[in-house]
Amino acid sequence: MQIIQTVVVKQILTENSKQQLFHTYHSKKLQLQKECDQLQFELKRLEKTKSFSPSALKKHFEKDIEMRKEKIKLVEFQIEQLHILPLGSELNEKEVQALVEVKVGDIWNERLGQPTIIIKDGIIEEIR
Repeated sequence: MQIIQTVVVKQILTENSKQQLFHTYHSKKLQLQKECDQLQFELKRLEKTKSFSPSALKKHFEKDIEMRKEKIKLVEFQIEQLHILPLGSELNEKEVQALVEVKVGDIWNERLGQPTIIIKDGIIEEIR
């Protein structure tokens, strides 16, 4: 019988992967800032049309803008942490699903330990 099991994928931090992560975080931050600017522009444009209640409109847009600003703070924190982390650190990248073969006589606790895949610069280095 086969069952589905969650496998953790970890990335070993190298100079290369550190730069890639920084660029990813930086791009995400720029995108969120662009979305905030777009929402503020849209708010001003809709306020001028006077077809919506100004207070409800402003409340709705400010909620969306605030949500993105919180995400920006999170990305800035991730960038700070990235600079602090030493090379060789293991970062949780994601989780994937794997099929595991189980049969009568297997020791349940050994079969269902938390497997981990370790990646270094995009190449699988180890499977634990």
